[in-house]
Amino acid sequence: MASEVPSESDDERWLVIKGRRWRRTDPALPDDVAVRLRSHLGRARSAVRGAMSADDEAAVRRARQRVGLAKTGLGERGARWWETDVAARLAQARSCLAELDRIAPPDAARADPASGVNA
Repeated sequence: MASEVPSESDDERWLVIKGRRWRRTDPALPDDVAVRLRSHLGRARSAVRGAMSADDEAAVRRARQRVGLAKTGLGERGARWWETDVAARLAQARSCLAELDRIAPPDAARADPASGVNA
């Protein structure tokens, strides 16, 4: 793999916002997987805000774990996606998505927003 010449440029790998460099989402992810991971990410970030407002440290930790899983699945954390085999990246994304679906099922949040599933 080290002998391969990457086809992505730095502009395709990184996004700069206010002078800070952020890793872009893995472009090899199927749209349905990326959309579901972004949905989990948004709900987890919202859960972090809610838990912080409620001063609930345990809920903050759980929500931040979900943020980390979603960002790892998207390729924005962990091993750099451009240095990893596509099959391994897809397997990781699907694994993160399965774990997120297990700990924060999307349907449960819609059915009962007060259930605390997203906390």
